[in-house]
Amino acid sequence: MRASARRNAIHEALSRDREVSIGHLASRYGVSEMTIRRDLARLEEAGRARRTRGGAVPTDRARFEFDDSLRRSANRAEKKAIAAEALRRIRPGDRIILDNGTTALELALMLKDDQPLTVITPSLAVAAALQFCTRIETILLGGVLRYGRPDLTGIVTERVLELFAADVAFQGADGIGLDGRVYVGDPRVAEVDRKIRAQAARTYVLADHTKIGKTALIQYGTLQQTEGLITDDGIPPSQRRALAKAGARVIAASSRGATGVHQLRKRELSLKSSKGQALDACGRHMLKRRPEDV
Repeated sequence: MRASARRNAIHEALSRDREVSIGHLASRYGVSEMTIRRDLARLEEAGRARRTRGGAVPTDRARFEFDDSLRRSANRAEKKAIAAEALRRIRPGDRIILDNGTTALELALMLKDDQPLTVITPSLAVAAALQFCTRIETILLGGVLRYGRPDLTGIVTERVLELFAADVAFQGADGIGLDGRVYVGDPRVAEVDRKIRAQAARTYVLADHTKIGKTALIQYGTLQQTEGLITDDGIPPSQRRALAKAGARVIAASSRGATGVHQLRKRELSLKSSKGQALDACGRHMLKRRPEDV
């Protein structure tokens, strides 16, 4: 049985039996207890289970599912690298605005619950990713839900944004001109992004290299108005020179480094039972012991 099919079966058993044990699941599916622990960790990360001492129970958290997988899966390694670079610019206690971009969502998934933060966002996906982080206060802006997209726009979103003062904002883009102009394809999103930039002391634009040298329907600002563009190391040197000549700062993140971080995380999960490593309240890893690991 494939791992994904086994996890779905475990989730169905949880819904039916309301509680499962690691030993019973290992025997039922003919795998090691360590494998079941990894399965339960993945289910907990996805909000589909809550681990207990020696097993798991159904989660009480609300489930949010968005038909946004195509946008999110495009250039995923590059987006993870960009998010990891952006993460370095966040300090404990910061008030952060994350927009509705898929790279901002990758950044939200990297936030750890071991430091106090405030996250302001018009994105339902970002709010869902952070909903059970005990030390991260998440403020979901109101507004009109865009059809087929998990984000909010409109006059309500813009007016509510005026209430806040943020330390740093992270915005996506559909296109970055070589003159530094930043574009999105939806006028409603452009208005929200303009307001986000106005309410933050510092702003970074997050966009992978495939967006550079392209335009979209609406220009909502320039890189020169921000702290800079965080992109991946796939940006051609000629484009980087053109942006620098236009006065725009470019920060190129290594996608190989992000892959290494991802592989390390997988290794940590596989060693969890012997080294006492577990997932934190946000679903990311942290070094601490849980009762079932001792």
